[in-house]
Amino acid sequence: MKLVIFAGGLGTRISEETDYIPKPMVKIGNMPILWHIIKYYSVFGFSEFIICGGYKISFIKNFFKKKINRSWNIKVVNTGKSSNTGERLRKVKKYIDDTFCLTYGDGLSNININKLIYFHKKNKSIATLAAVKPLPHFGKMVFKGNKVIKFFEKNKKKEAWISGGFFVCEKNIFKYLVSKNPIFEREVLSILAQKKLLAAYKHNDFWYCMDTLRDKRYLNNLWLSKKAPWKIWNDQ
Repeated sequence: MKLVIFAGGLGTRISEETDYIPKPMVKIGNMPILWHIIKYYSVFGFSEFIICGGYKISFIKNFFKKKINRSWNIKVVNTGKSSNTGERLRKVKKYIDDTFCLTYGDGLSNININKLIYFHKKNKSIATLAAVKPLPHFGKMVFKGNKVIKFFEKNKKKEAWISGGFFVCEKNIFKYLVSKNPIFEREVLSILAQKKLLAAYKHNDFWYCMDTLRDKRYLNNLWLSKKAPWKIWNDQ
């Protein structure tokens, strides 16, 4: 099975880094977060990766020219600087011949990919997403009129489920890419949900998306302290 990775966006919320390199090349430890994602999937037997590049794509191409791992077959495709996610996916259609996995180049998790794929096949949907509960950054308040009547400390259990960006898709998902420059999340997933063709696999453990410099520091500290939940391999 192949893994498609969205890695072409501007990453403006972490511009301290992305003014110089694309967001997926921001380092966690001494390797880009993109390497961490590919390494994680490789533990589950993945060896074919399609990277949907765009913004500063040359950095990604140059990195993987070094033959980081000879067992990895990595294709870096220029899907355009201003393409939305659905358009990026459409531009790699010719490389997809069967069920495939899809993720973003900025999120890490300890989700069991084999269980996600099994769940997808069992539910016979066009697509399956991993639903997660993000770590809250703030506590929450409850009001009555102008008075605060209750205050909740940060509690992951009180967060709503969101898409964690780890997908399994059937090849016929491409027929739902109908509009010009579509947004995968807003258009394709919404249509599939309306048609009851989108399944959700609930993942209650670690998931984190690197949106800001604060997020990068958090992930970096986990890695350097050897407490990174996504590190499920023996070598670095």
